[in-house]
Amino acid sequence: MKLWNISFGFFGVQIAYALQSANITRIFATLGADPHSLSYFWILPPLMGMVVQPLIGYFSDKTWTRFGRRIPYLFIGAAAAVLVMCLLPNAGSLGLSTSEVLWGFSGAMLFGLLSLMFLDTSINMAMQPFKMMVGDMVNEKQKAQAYSIQSFLCNAGSLAGYLFPILFTAIGIANVAPEGVVPDSVKWSFYVGAAILILCVIYTTANVKEYNPQEMAAFQEGAKQEHAAVGGGESDMAHAMKVFVQVGVVQFFCWFAFMYMWTYTNGTIADTVWHTHDTASEGYQDAGNWVGVLFAVQAIGSVLWALVLPRFKNIKVAYAVSLVIGGLGFILVPFCPDKWLLFVPYFLIGVAWAAMLAMPFTLVTNALEGNPRMGTYLGLFNCTICIPQIVAAALGGVLLSALGSVQGNMLILAGVLLVVGAVCVFFIQERKAHA
Repeated sequence: MKLWNISFGFFGVQIAYALQSANITRIFATLGADPHSLSYFWILPPLMGMVVQPLIGYFSDKTWTRFGRRIPYLFIGAAAAVLVMCLLPNAGSLGLSTSEVLWGFSGAMLFGLLSLMFLDTSINMAMQPFKMMVGDMVNEKQKAQAYSIQSFLCNAGSLAGYLFPILFTAIGIANVAPEGVVPDSVKWSFYVGAAILILCVIYTTANVKEYNPQEMAAFQEGAKQEHAAVGGGESDMAHAMKVFVQVGVVQFFCWFAFMYMWTYTNGTIADTVWHTHDTASEGYQDAGNWVGVLFAVQAIGSVLWALVLPRFKNIKVAYAVSLVIGGLGFILVPFCPDKWLLFVPYFLIGVAWAAMLAMPFTLVTNALEGNPRMGTYLGLFNCTICIPQIVAAALGGVLLSALGSVQGNMLILAGVLLVVGAVCVFFIQERKAHA
């Protein structure tokens, strides 16, 4: 139950993240963004994560309050996220200019960009403490279980966030709006997601008591002794950094690929299934709702595959096989002309997502076991998630043009990148004792 309580707030945080992932392309396309510019809007989330998460790790390592060391950052981040979640989907409803005002952006798009920047800053501020509390308070034997619980809550939150727009449409909330205005189904999804987020975070802050400095020192000393007993040691930072870099290389190809899924799924299925490029059309908005359903299928695939992963005897084989299956899913997406048939590739993509959620942090935190600067290193490790997304977003328009301006081709490229990542898995020098 304590392992559950440490991570429960992650459910609410992940709803916010899922709403952002599934709807940012839809929101900015509705506000008038060109498909060749869509990837640029995705630079802000990983950029803010790369800045915020190492800082949260560094400062929270040095923070000791009556409320804990990580929880104050968690609560402040969640409160800010709730505010911004109520603002972002209203970018087209505030009477702001819809014509160009700066660098090709309208006033509504600039407001949306500013809101997105603050939303991702606050989500990152709320998300990172959960990973750090597992590193702070859970021993090596229970860590895999703790991250499995976190992975389950992550996917459950994603499932809810992805399905909100289509559920609200089903109960009669409008899924179409005037040109340049985000539909009410999306707005209400963000409002309800914000309410759940703050309730989940309140639950965690009320039920988790972090270690005080004396308890933390005792825990870290015990962790060092345990780590040494299975082949590690206090002076083993060279190996830890080697694992850090090797896992980071795999992360680069994985997150590069998933950036293009989030950016180009909406346009791809609007084209291949609904046969439209008109962002104000009912077909495009229906495709936007269906993106949430497909991402929910991905989350279900991830949950089910997470039950299979422990059955592999070799962790690197499990990791690599998962990425290859996910890569095949990406490649299949543009060749599915029926919306129901798309369940197959997105279920396969969920297989890769399950491995990406659990294995990198398990490998790295085991290598860093007992290190008093765990939060700082995990914050820095988040750069292996953020940097590839920034590079992918910066190159998105160029690569889209090179691939014939067909958004489906970007998903095929994503599949190839996951296969490359699978090959890189076998270069990770993981300790046999931790396998």
